Amino acid sequence: MTDIILGLQGEPPSNYNHGVPFVGGRDKVAACAKHYVGDGGTTRGVNENNTVTDVHGLLSIHMPAYADAIYKGVSTVMVSYSSWNGEKMHANTELITGYLKGTLRFKGFVISDWQGVDKISSPPHSNYTASVRAAIQAGIDMVMVPFNFNEFINDLMSLVKNKVIPITRIDDAVSRILLVKFTMGLFENPLADYSFSNELGSQAHRDLAREAVRKSLVLLKNGNKTNPMLPLPRKASKILVAGTHADNLGYQCGGWTITWQGLSGNKNTRELQFLAQYNQLLIKALKLSSAKIQVLSSSSRTTFLTRSSPLASLRMQRQLEIATS
Repeated sequence: MTDIILGLQGEPPSNYNHGVPFVGGRDKVAACAKHYVGDGGTTRGVNENNTVTDVHGLLSIHMPAYADAIYKGVSTVMVSYSSWNGEKMHANTELITGYLKGTLRFKGFVISDWQGVDKISSPPHSNYTASVRAAIQAGIDMVMVPFNFNEFINDLMSLVKNKVIPITRIDDAVSRILLVKFTMGLFENPLADYSFSNELGSQAHRDLAREAVRKSLVLLKNGNKTNPMLPLPRKASKILVAGTHADNLGYQCGGWTITWQGLSGNKNTRELQFLAQYNQLLIKALKLSSAKIQVLSSSSRTTFLTRSSPLASLRMQRQLEIATS
């Protein structure tokens, strides 16, 4: 997975000092490895939750990708909202300064997540000055502050003036940020190169995106007699697609596409005949001779299944059994 760094930043030459940020030209961008660390191992997979594991588990399961990313010259690392054994990652000096910057010798800069500093305290922002102190001293170099930036600036300046946060910590953060900016050539070429604008949304990019989806997304998959995933016979005449996302290409695209958190509807993309294509995809994926899709969505009068229902998967399986019988 870390090979995507080479695609974004370019591949460092063989004699390059591994671990130092690398960006190979104006047609490349700085990559960010995230969310450091253990973000994918939280209890029950709950977002921003607690990752419970010992040091061996953390280093053997969750850390290798970051070590590889640093070896490949990744420029930035973003810290996770999550906690490790109850300690917020945004305030974890041992893992940010000690392990990431020390043991792994990461030379780029560490950035917080969106309002990540606020969430050090519970409830969020309830003890903001203490949260700023904890985050900066833990080793976070750049802070993502979308709203209360004046408060952040004032608190940080006060902490430095009163020698609560040593100026050496600020010097370290500034040096790391400047290193990445110099590596990117931002002082020589501070503005974007508009000669690349014609590549935005180009057919080549769309074709590559389609290929990525085809190779990574599984709509439905039949199992076998000993391990059936779904009881769908090859001669199924009808397939039920249920839920609020059933006939909604905007939701299917998800976040970071049409808008930040995604957008509902089928009118904001080029592919308007969503259900017709859905039908053909299912026929091809399941190798069915013919299939007719029955859609139950939020706009239907029929009771529909939602992703939030704890019995959704069991009910979906039963509905599929009925629909294909």
